[in-house]
Amino acid sequence: MPVTEYLERNAKLYPDEVALVELNPEMPDTRRITWKEYELIEPSHFEPYRREITWKVFNEKANRFANLLISRGIKKGEKVAIIMYNCLEWLPIYFGVLKAGAIAVPFNFRYDAEEILYCAELAEVDMIVFGPEFIGRIEANAERLSKGRLLLFVGDNCPSFSESYRELVADCPSNAPGVEITEDDFGAIYFSSGTTGFPKAILHKHQSLTQAAEMEQKHHMTGREDCFLCIPPLYHTGAKFHWMGSLVAGSRAVLLKGAKPDIILSAVSSEKCTIVWLLVPWAQDILDSIENGSVKLSDYELSQWRLMHIGAQPVPPSLVKRWKKYFPDHDYDTNYGLSESTGPGCVHLGIENVDKVGAIGVPGYRWECRIVSEDGKDVKQGDVGELAVKGPGVMTCYYNNPEATAEVLKDGWLYTGDMAMQDPDGFIFLVDRKKDVIVSGGENIYPVQIENFIRKFEKVKDVAVIGMPDQRLGERTAAIIELKEGMESSKEEIDEFCLGLPRYKRPKEIFFEEIPRNATGKIEKPKLRKLHGAEGLVAMENRS
Repeated sequence: MPVTEYLERNAKLYPDEVALVELNPEMPDTRRITWKEYELIEPSHFEPYRREITWKVFNEKANRFANLLISRGIKKGEKVAIIMYNCLEWLPIYFGVLKAGAIAVPFNFRYDAEEILYCAELAEVDMIVFGPEFIGRIEANAERLSKGRLLLFVGDNCPSFSESYRELVADCPSNAPGVEITEDDFGAIYFSSGTTGFPKAILHKHQSLTQAAEMEQKHHMTGREDCFLCIPPLYHTGAKFHWMGSLVAGSRAVLLKGAKPDIILSAVSSEKCTIVWLLVPWAQDILDSIENGSVKLSDYELSQWRLMHIGAQPVPPSLVKRWKKYFPDHDYDTNYGLSESTGPGCVHLGIENVDKVGAIGVPGYRWECRIVSEDGKDVKQGDVGELAVKGPGVMTCYYNNPEATAEVLKDGWLYTGDMAMQDPDGFIFLVDRKKDVIVSGGENIYPVQIENFIRKFEKVKDVAVIGMPDQRLGERTAAIIELKEGMESSKEEIDEFCLGLPRYKRPKEIFFEEIPRNATGKIEKPKLRKLHGAEGLVAMENRS
């Protein structure tokens, strides 16, 4: 069934129960001021801001927006882009698109003006819905973006080149639009993270969305009494589909703006959150704050918090060991996935398998996995190969890109580009991205293995290992290291620590600097390669 039916069910069964909370612990109401005005506000003048809606209101808002789309000529199968920061309007707008039979196209809120134009044209969107923070970026190409497209502004003081969402939706009926939707209809286009050039448009059917929602609820046993804390951006499949476990369960969720340790812990405490999905940097920051004394766990009510899970990137086992030291009663899970598989969960560790931390896990609910060689044959157990997955959440295609589709979709299997191996118990361990593998002197070197080793050094907060061109070896390894606050180190100290690695894996170059990560927590290695003079490798990536 389409995932929209869960929303309609919740509105009938739990109409007056809170579905969503928007929480700005230290920000003003940015809907009523311009972004430039917000940037000038002194932190001492910030005031907490909180809104909430019930399941009934959530469903009515989705219906109103669906009816608005239909009234403005948006037909079944046409595309509506959404570029907004997390807010209480985000999910009702998304579900309104789905209820109208249109295709929801979330945009990364970090896109600049040219990337917004590129993605709008690539996905052939018919409408763009945007928030106040994006006025300048939309206005920069307003003439081209408005050609054959509707521009709809969500906020106060609507710009002249757009129409007002609030004014238009207020006059629309709140009853269901009555558009017939099946699992075989197209439901969403997501974009690849764009770490290897401009992003690709990933087309999914409604079947994918329902699969992701039901899988999330099953994997984490989300129940009616749970409360999910959602911090990452909703444009990303990870945040949205982890939240959809709450949709299936009919339970409450909190959209939190801000990711500082005290903000996260305060939200868990005040909103009685039970499930929290973190990115690696946020979990590290919480642990660092506990250890340096800037955060005291006794200041918060955390006894109800039952599950912390992490995804979007390889998780250092040392991080989970540290976490369990301070939160011994927490269940823990790792989720693996990609936008082409409707986000996280096609492989997951499982809360019952904490002894296998370091693995990404086993095939998720309704998923199959293989590890294959270059010729597509299964490798021997224990050997490294490319991870391929198959299940009801696999994308239909890269929209308008049959060549790229053919490279990754083969006989129903999605080739992930991630190198992995499987242990005798059937658990899959991620080794590295296929394109990140360093070939030095004929040896394959997997950066994740080196990164996990260096992270054990007590002074290291974060690390990224990249390949740099080398005339003799082809490539040589370089480690970019971000130290913990207040710590100092040297190349010699790192070299000595790395004596614990085989000689060929030891970094030949050491740089101390901040590690750049994108909005989903992934290390931006192409940016590091460019910064450190590995333009040849960057060029190869951009051609792929």
